[in-house]
Amino acid sequence: MANFINGNAVRTGHVIKYNKKLYRIMTAEHIKPGKGPAYMQVKLRNIKDGTQTEARLRSDERVEKTVMEQLEMEYLYSDASGYCFMNTTNYEQIHLNEKILEGMTKFLMPNIKVSVEFHEGNPLSLEMPETVDMKVVETAPPLKGATASGSGKPATLETGLVITVPQFIEADETVRVNTATEEYVERVKK
Repeated sequence: MANFINGNAVRTGHVIKYNKKLYRIMTAEHIKPGKGPAYMQVKLRNIKDGTQTEARLRSDERVEKTVMEQLEMEYLYSDASGYCFMNTTNYEQIHLNEKILEGMTKFLMPNIKVSVEFHEGNPLSLEMPETVDMKVVETAPPLKGATASGSGKPATLETGLVITVPQFIEADETVRVNTATEEYVERVKK
């Protein structure tokens, strides 16, 4: 399902069909030059192969905005055929490859719920929750006299991801991690 919008109506995050390919708009800036008509300067990322390009969309230019179907899915496991996810509504399972996951594998733990975007029945991208709770498997012991606001220390989490945590965090504790910045948010109390 698609609808057409004017070039000046595109926004960051929209998925459009441009030159017969699907692109996600990464940035969109309205430009009003001293001479000539206004336009939108956009940075686009090809959904299929990840390549990036820039374009100018005139305000009178019509572009096809594509509506993506989003489904909640639960991560189950990974094997040679990829990363297995289950649709939480109808329990169908699909395997996604590393390219679709775009580096999110470091946050994948069994039973985590994610949003998968589909276009014409094909999975195109995955959106993680804003934060995930992960167990610390290895970190240095706390320094005596270290304060919570002091310097941090590296900690290895259960998926192998290494982040900086406060000095008071110890192995076997659970921490909340921001999936966008890969930064420690808080300790999770049991």
